[in-house]
Parts: sequence; C-alpha cells; structure tokens
Amino acid sequence: MDRIDLLKVFLRVAETGSFTRAADRLALPRATVSTAVQQLEARLGSRLLHRTTRRVGLTPDGEVLVERARTLVADMEDMEQQFLPSHSHVSGRLKVDVPSRIARRLIAPALPGFFERCPAIELELGSSDRAVDLVLEGVDCALRVGPLASSSLVARPLGQFTLINCASPAYLARHGTPRTPGDLPEHIAVNYASPTSGRAAPWEWQRDGETATLRMRSQVAANNAETYIACALAGLGLIQIPAYDVREHLAAGELVEVLPAARAQPLPVHLIYPHRRNLSRRMQAFAGWLEMLLAASLDPPEAPRPAGARGSRK
Repeated sequence: MDRIDLLKVFLRVAETGSFTRAADRLALPRATVSTAVQQLEARLGSRLLHRTTRRVGLTPDGEVLVERARTLVADMEDMEQQFLPSHSHVSGRLKVDVPSRIARRLIAPALPGFFERCPAIELELGSSDRAVDLVLEGVDCALRVGPLASSSLVARPLGQFTLINCASPAYLARHGTPRTPGDLPEHIAVNYASPTSGRAAPWEWQRDGETATLRMRSQVAANNAETYIACALAGLGLIQIPAYDVREHLAAGELVEVLPAARAQPLPVHLIYPHRRNLSRRMQAFAGWLEMLLAASLDPPEAPRPAGARGSRK
C-alpha cells in the first residue's frame, strides 16, 4: 500500500475502534488491516493505537495524526475527483450532520433518489439536535437551523422555515383560544430547551417590524422537536414550530394554528462546511441535491438581520 492507503486504513480503525469492523468496511482481510497499521507506525516511528482484547484506542500521537490524516486523505480524494472526466461517477465518502427530525422526515426517505444519481458515494448521515464541531469531528457539511454564531465556516443559505403557533383541540377546549398576544399570559406553553445550553427559548412574535418576547408559564420543557410536538398533541400547551413539521397534524385536525397574525421571525436554514478553495464533486452533488429536496419546505432566504438570538426549533 502507498502512504495514502495506509492513512485510509488507519482512519477506519480509528473511527470504528476495531480492526475487524474496519476490515469489514474496507472489504479487506483483518490481517491486511493490522499489517497496514503496523507499517504506518514503523514509517512514523510512533505507536498510534492502544490495542486491547475489547477495544482499539488512539494514543496521543494517534489523536494528532487523525486530524492531519483526514485532511490529507480528503485533499487527495478531492484532487483525484477534479481530474476525472465529467461523465465519471462521483465517488468517495461524505460525512454530514443534520437535525434529527429533518433527517427522519425529509432526507432519509429521499435518499434512494440521491443514490440513483450518485451510487458510488458512501454517505455517513449523522442526526442530532446539537451543533457539532465540523473540524473536530471530521464532518464534511452540516445543516443548521436558526441564527448562526460567528465562525470561520462557510455558510450557504438555503432558505427559511416559517414558524407557526399551534395547540391541540383538547388544550383549546380547556383554556380557550388566544386571539391576540395580550391573551398569552393566561395560557401555558410547552417550552423548547436548547440541546446545547439547556435554556428555554421565550415565546416570540413580530410587532411593528420588531421581535417581541414573553416568558410564558410552562409545565414541561423538551429539548428535541419530536418530544416538543408530542407534548402539544397531548394537550400540554402552545408551541411555536416550523409549519412543515406539523403539516399532517394540522390536516388531521390534531393541532390547530392560533395567532396567525403574530408569528415569530422565520428560522434561517444554512448548509455549512469548512472553507476550501475547491469543493469536492461529491460535496457539490450532495449540496445541490439537498437544496432541491428542501425547496418545497423552505421559503426563500431573507436579507441578513442583526444577531439577536433565539434558539432553533429543529
């Protein structure tokens, strides 16, 4: 094996924590994987892995090499892709991270269509409601919902999610229907707690072009969209949620929109990725496909607004 191949094998062992699992993913004999790591350690003159009967872990030198190796392997694959004929299949590994509900509702069901177009791409789809560190965790791109913190990452605006206010018929039967924001102090909300900070987002609405906020009474808080919506369906309070997220519940009469004239500011949606002068063809292919996929659920991007921060409801 050449040095890039040795690094690829090492990265798979580091990612899986196992020579056997790495061999399965690489379609190589386990002995070949073990020999490759030994050759790399001999080249570098350093032990890269702690080996036990149950687990393979990184040594301090191994941890340093993982970050350098990811960059080297990615750059080599990108260079190879740049010189392939335009009709060649886009190939290679792509690691992405998206909010869990978007992954389940929108992306996963549509992936067969993506792989029909790009059958040689190997996709690792992470789904969480936390802001992953792209560089530290080796993520090629991530979908972010909500205002972005300042960073050196490249952000590609895809659009925005319209937020609506809604509640279950059972809740409205018990507490009445709010007609204006002035009625909100008499009502109960399901709080949405940030998965990162744990802080509950206040209730928001637009008033004369400005964002008004209110800390509403609440009996329960949720830190992911699935639980947030489930609490509303159970009659536990009002929620503010992207319209696409509850479309079926509204159509079935399980949730009812309230205060349509007092909605919160829409949530911006961005695809973010580490800065590179030339994006790989597989990254371009995935980004273009994702933008088309989300177009039906997103409104066009709006002009940038000053950072003033509210958490994302994903």
